[in-house]
Amino acid sequence: MSSDWTRRQWLAGIPAVAGTAFASRLLPAQQAADDKPARDEPFGYCLNTSTLSGQKLDLVQLVDIAAKAGYQAIEPWVRELDAHVKNGGNLKVLGQRIRDRGLVIPSVIAFFEWIVDDNERRKKGFEEARRSMELVQQIGGHRIAAPPSGATSQTDLDLLQAAERYRALLELGDKMGVVPQVEFWGSSRALSRLGEAILVAMESGHPQACVLADIYHLYKGGSSVDGLRLLSGTAMHVVHCNDYPAQPPRASISDAQRIYPGEGIAPLKTIFRTLRQIGFRGMLSLELFNRDYWKQDAATVARTGLEKMRAAAQSSFR
Repeated sequence: MSSDWTRRQWLAGIPAVAGTAFASRLLPAQQAADDKPARDEPFGYCLNTSTLSGQKLDLVQLVDIAAKAGYQAIEPWVRELDAHVKNGGNLKVLGQRIRDRGLVIPSVIAFFEWIVDDNERRKKGFEEARRSMELVQQIGGHRIAAPPSGATSQTDLDLLQAAERYRALLELGDKMGVVPQVEFWGSSRALSRLGEAILVAMESGHPQACVLADIYHLYKGGSSVDGLRLLSGTAMHVVHCNDYPAQPPRASISDAQRIYPGEGIAPLKTIFRTLRQIGFRGMLSLELFNRDYWKQDAATVARTGLEKMRAAAQSSFR
């Protein structure tokens, strides 16, 4: 991406964020199907495996729990895929098991250093991105998270340079059949806000550019939920769903304080209504790191999380 492009060239060449999708070409049919909720639901419902990571279950167990609880999708982590292979598992067989249980894989969580300034670290980060995408391919997934790993302490990250790096990552994804999603982390000093993630995605100038949003990170990073109105819902495929209490305050709250949707102070009704208004029809993925939940029966936590997430979403439209 050349830094001396004119404003006219950018307006002609980059898809608009508001009112239209980032993408100028259609996603593959299966990808589009993965994003569709049930006919009588406002969104699809997915289980991010972090919600049950304290129970120390393997992926086969997690898949079965998600399916029995009634989820439509599961969002595993690359480290879990690695563990599955290390323990003798076959990822293609795992992917078939996921499909046989009626689940799809809208996203996979990863932590490669694609955004860092250090050239050598970024080169290694792209090598790890390729390896991670290969794992996602094998299980039949289509997308992977791209958070600001390695740059969380940086205060001077050039977001236009980050956009160039994101485009390079997307081009790698084009070859692999896996779309990286810009993910912002509220606790990071770089890429901590929704607007920063939108800038990086938009200025990449790539038709598959998209954002991975998270209700907790919107709050932690200080982003207004009204900012969601400026996005096209087709530029997001997954939204990490959770809630948070009034205490501890935003400055000191951590991932461990995430709670079930509807049990905290998050403006869920506003968020869900806005998501519908902008055309988001993807997956709400329950992502919690609550130590108290980790001590409980995994099936109970999965079922309770789905019930509360669905109730919070449905009640927003009554």
